Amino acid sequence: MPSISKKGNNMPESPIRKLVPYSEKAHALGKTVYHLNIGQPDIKSPEIAMDAVKIHSLDVLAYSRSEGSHDYRVKIAEYYKGFGATQIEAEDIIVTTGGSEALLFAFGSIMDVDDEIIIPEPFYANYNGFSVASGVNIVPVISKIENNFALPPIEEFEKLISPKTKAILICNPGNPTGYLYSKEEIQKLAEIVKKHDLFLIADEVYREFIYDGKKFHSILQEKGIEQHAIVIDSVSKRYSMCGARIGYLVSKNKEVIKTALKYAQARLSPPTFAQIASEAALQTPAYYFEEVIKEYSHRRNLLIEELRKIEGIKIGVPNGAFYCIVELPIKNAEEFAKWLLSDFDVDGETVMLAPAAGFYSSPNEGLNQVRIAYVLNEESLIKSVNILKEALKVYKD
Repeated sequence: MPSISKKGNNMPESPIRKLVPYSEKAHALGKTVYHLNIGQPDIKSPEIAMDAVKIHSLDVLAYSRSEGSHDYRVKIAEYYKGFGATQIEAEDIIVTTGGSEALLFAFGSIMDVDDEIIIPEPFYANYNGFSVASGVNIVPVISKIENNFALPPIEEFEKLISPKTKAILICNPGNPTGYLYSKEEIQKLAEIVKKHDLFLIADEVYREFIYDGKKFHSILQEKGIEQHAIVIDSVSKRYSMCGARIGYLVSKNKEVIKTALKYAQARLSPPTFAQIASEAALQTPAYYFEEVIKEYSHRRNLLIEELRKIEGIKIGVPNGAFYCIVELPIKNAEEFAKWLLSDFDVDGETVMLAPAAGFYSSPNEGLNQVRIAYVLNEESLIKSVNILKEALKVYKD
């Protein structure tokens, strides 16, 4: 019998999606499942984006350019200039099939097999998959829930740098923690990558989702690291358009863009209709985001307030994105999450959580933690936390 590749066997399952069969079985039994496991916003996509697809003049649904529509990239560059990234031009941007493809292009363009990339953990779970697919080794910098996942001193990164280190990757604000990097932290990271001649990759897809009056600082605003900086971006969460699968890779480094374009050519082009919708979305009025941020801020505050009523848990309070990590008074969050779906309900209702161990690369980290996405409405969030509270009263490891 033909064998599967070692790389294929080593590819990790998504901690966000691996419990789907349990959820489907719960649905089949007639249970209501509140999905706290995945960052699929329930906010409506901007009407201007949806209308652009409904009302189009295309006679042929043709390929676009491999790097994406020129007009669209010009408008993306204007978007970046709007928050201070004044040096970005259309030729510095490659439109990708989601932020995921942008990450794969970045990994493939700057790293060889067995090279190393330093990433603060917990981190977006698919970074593990991208590293396996690229043959790259993750070197983690561990942050702890006890201090709200604040980074250890930036200088700790330097201790991990080896001859194989090619890049530092951050998610800002963070998935799964909601951690927001300060301007000072970004500046320290900038100094490190300049000093050691590394790339600094910033996954900034949650840029708009910042709370408590705090300010976001992009690596594209940092002077002097233009040749080191690579930004990963996406329309998925910004415009509640996850199904569009449109992202960007952005860099002033011409060799990075030239190399990433080879990968883009190999997959031909990003989807045409999705680019039409995403280009129109750039005209979304400011009040849309004001309302969205107000709503997510309310949901975050409500979630934290309700969770704090549960005895024995720890909460990482997020300053951005729409996730938080919660440490539960149990031994194994994955087994607990399965049990919630297969063996527990409150009046026919239960919840689906994302076990947090999959957001670490270090073994035995996050085993009793879960990630909660607060993308549900107020009533559903309150019900979900109550179900969690009742479940913890009766669950036995």
